[in-house]
Amino acid sequence: MPEQVLFVCHANLCRSPMAEHIARRLLARWPVAVASAGTAAVPGRPMHPYAAFVTATRGGDPTGFRSRRLDAADLVEATLVLTATRRQRSFCATLAPAVLRRTFTLRQFARLAAAADPPSGGDGRPLRAVVEAAALARARLQPALDGDDLADPIGGGPADFTRCAEEIERSVAPIGALIAAAG
Repeated sequence: MPEQVLFVCHANLCRSPMAEHIARRLLARWPVAVASAGTAAVPGRPMHPYAAFVTATRGGDPTGFRSRRLDAADLVEATLVLTATRRQRSFCATLAPAVLRRTFTLRQFARLAAAADPPSGGDGRPLRAVVEAAALARARLQPALDGDDLADPIGGGPADFTRCAEEIERSVAPIGALIAAAG
């Protein structure tokens, strides 16, 4: 089974599906699977129209996307769980306590990935090495609680969804750089 990044938001209609598609594109050169789910998702719904538009403009194909509700098995199977908010991170840790060490908000993980020492790779599991490097950095850095949540664009217009996607891209980039360093 390949290593997997799981993105989690509330309804799995905006932030986590955009993150899934953006990360799939940005991490395509590594053996990493990408998925998303929502803590309160109604299964089977298409991506929000603005999220679908923004995803398509960034090279993703949102046509087949369907929302799905997060369950404990999703969390246990994921190598890395990245949530949109601290509240969703807490939800994940409550649902599957064993995943606490590998569960972060997306923005938190981006800060940690940027500050982490490059992991030693070579065992064929670069994502696991990246998670360990970020966990070590988490122990050294002060939390930035006011900056860890990814703003929800729901209720906004296309510009709000575009800003959210740009923040996701900025947050996924250091993850790719750390995976590259892991080899």
